[in-house]
Amino acid sequence: MRVPTAVITAGSLIGGWQLARRTGIRPLGGAVLAAGGVVAGREWARRTSPAVTTALVATYVGAFGLSHPLAKKIGSWPAVLAVSAVTAAVSYAAADRR
Repeated sequence: MRVPTAVITAGSLIGGWQLARRTGIRPLGGAVLAAGGVVAGREWARRTSPAVTTALVATYVGAFGLSHPLAKKIGSWPAVLAVSAVTAAVSYAAADRR
């Protein structure tokens, strides 16, 4: 059974942030984020073209980067949930739906 990449990306963005927040160890959250990216990236590479995989990786990394300035405007939880939702939707549409 394959776990949808939408679940992997959203889970690792939310989980990595929560782990870093609760432990105070940012690299630990980064490790969760990186692991999620590797797992999702491998699935994207198997299911899609190199161009789509590249776009999905850029979306995932961009979501992480965007969450920081967005958090200053709307708060941490809303920012993380927003970028996770967008990333999951893009992952589903581009890779999981097929």
